[in-house]
Amino acid sequence: MIRVKIDSQKCKGCKLCIYYCPKKLIKESKKLNKKGIYAVEFDNSKDECLGCKQCAIMCPEGAIEIIDDEREKNEKR
Repeated sequence: MIRVKIDSQKCKGCKLCIYYCPKKLIKESKKLNKKGIYAVEFDNSKDECLGCKQCAIMCPEGAIEIIDDEREKNEKR
């Protein structure tokens, strides 16, 4: 399973990640961060994330990290 960790405190609300996510799994949060910005959040409840990393690549703040649980599991073997 792919997990996307978003550091809401680093997020500046540019929404580039929303635009570039091919599956549209990132959306604007309803919560403000410490800067008073509506950060983004990730919803992969249907396990649709491709792990393409476009969101992380496009994030100018480096607020997005992609974690591939399957890959990490295989690397530990």
